[in-house]
Amino acid sequence: MSPPLARRTRRAVLPASSAALLAAAVLAWVLTVRSSSGMAPGPGTMGRDLWGFLVLWGLMMAAMMLPSVTPVVSLYLRTLRAHATGWTRAGRSTGLVVGYLFAWEAFGLGAYGAAWAGGELAARAPGAAPWIGALLLAGAGLYQLTPLKDRCLSHCRSPVGFLLHFGGYTGRLRDLRVGLYHGGYCVGCCWGLMVVLIVVGVMNLAWMAGLAVAVFLEKTWRHGKAFSLVLGVALIGYACFVPWNPGLLPGLSMPPAMPM
Repeated sequence: MSPPLARRTRRAVLPASSAALLAAAVLAWVLTVRSSSGMAPGPGTMGRDLWGFLVLWGLMMAAMMLPSVTPVVSLYLRTLRAHATGWTRAGRSTGLVVGYLFAWEAFGLGAYGAAWAGGELAARAPGAAPWIGALLLAGAGLYQLTPLKDRCLSHCRSPVGFLLHFGGYTGRLRDLRVGLYHGGYCVGCCWGLMVVLIVVGVMNLAWMAGLAVAVFLEKTWRHGKAFSLVLGVALIGYACFVPWNPGLLPGLSMPPAMPM
């Protein structure tokens, strides 16, 4: 393949990969909304066992996170050799995305435990639940201001070094490893925001959409780091209202009993 043709092929493939990821995110949103049909945001695991919860969690993470990981996948494809075929690029980018989502599925194990504990707390100690929820919200907000958050966010915003390092790896699982490694940093960056999602109700679609936009802005906007700090302060401020307004945290509040 001549150099000019190779460059044209790369320019054509990269937008195609981005379009494929965005289409997958849209499909995940559609399936998530369909799964939430008839469900009101509330405490607990929505009546799902561990495996059912993990399936839904995977859909939610694909819907929320794939748009923000699209630039990383495009950058990764640029590290591949020019003579790699379109199918090779598609397979390698798929491996990266699978590894990335696997990291979030692993986090889903903890999310299941947290959602179950939230349901138990709302049922057994409704008076304490808003205060604990406020502490969790404030903790998530404070984490946005920490050096660890900044380090993980810096990696997600500028992953060139690690992509070049792992781009030279060989073996069938090399792309899966890249995705898992990057996903681990993403979990480190965004776990606090996922705690927020649990306390406001796992199937709270409005909060899901808002947090997805927040994650996207953090990672791709040129003012993303400043936005991350503002978001942390906003979460701390929101936490201050929760103890006197338990309805602000439907993930820790039992719905009112239906009249007989």
